[in-house]
Amino acid sequence: MPTPKKVQEIAEITELLQQSQLSILTDYRGLKVADLQALRAQLRPHQASIRVVKNTLAAIAADGVGLEVIRPNLVGPTALVTALGDPVAPAKVISDYARTSRILQIKLGVLEGQVIQATEVESLASLPPREVLLGRVVGGVQAPLSGLVGVLSATIRSLAYILQARSGQLQGGEEPAA
Repeated sequence: MPTPKKVQEIAEITELLQQSQLSILTDYRGLKVADLQALRAQLRPHQASIRVVKNTLAAIAADGVGLEVIRPNLVGPTALVTALGDPVAPAKVISDYARTSRILQIKLGVLEGQVIQATEVESLASLPPREVLLGRVVGGVQAPLSGLVGVLSATIRSLAYILQARSGQLQGGEEPAA
């Protein structure tokens, strides 16, 4: 019979897994409390957090949200990183921290309900931020449109020059050359 505290913790982990855009399972073995606090501080501005979880409780929560496939990775000391907003920035923070500390290990991730491997988390971290990607899309759409506007305005400009020249001819009393 689970205690009320464990039931509450399972509910919290379940809610985190459901609401987060990105969840990353990490092995934090060897990290000091101060290091974990520093990592939390780096994640906080990106609407992300890291939480040490008990494997059995995390497995129950994962089963509750249909993520049974992460169960084999719930071994050893596990910390769960969850990102509620843009998934790229927290993935970059975790990836950089794992690379520099050489202590934190990425086990796997869950991106919008799809399980991704540690290498894919690294690939996600190498993407530019969402704003940059949106800017590239807008630029890609804008370039052909501005070219079309330039072609159409050149045609209209040419017509305006022809009409202006003809108007000048008629006002000057000159006969148009055939």
